[in-house]
Amino acid sequence: MRIAIVSVPRQRRGIPDYVTSLAKGMESMGHRVDIIDAWTEDGMRLPGYEYIAVVAESIAFFSGKIPEPVAKVLSAGSALGGKKSAAFVRKGNLFVGRTLFNLMKAMEKEGMAINWSEIILNAPHAEALGKRIGA
Repeated sequence: MRIAIVSVPRQRRGIPDYVTSLAKGMESMGHRVDIIDAWTEDGMRLPGYEYIAVVAESIAFFSGKIPEPVAKVLSAGSALGGKKSAAFVRKGNLFVGRTLFNLMKAMEKEGMAINWSEIILNAPHAEALGKRIGA
């Protein structure tokens, strides 16, 4: 299966280690995985994937808000309606549940069908989650 992982860290700082670990776990199950950095890329190639996983962080420790590039990337990729997807957030703030809710709301606004959501604790946990894709 072709999987796109949309990485949305709270700041422009490259791809976090837990995102690459998630991709590594998915690749170990035989999937073809591409990581898309929401800060530097647009979402124009998202419709070409069979499954889309969005991994985001909250913008602040005391906030459940997600970074603005989430909406920008998802709205740029037209024809995402009905696309199977997963929502992941990195645990690191007090309102991680609210962050996950806001991420899922942004994805559902574009018509994506979320069939999996999870809170990522660290890189080894992300790799274990990646191995569960399609299982």
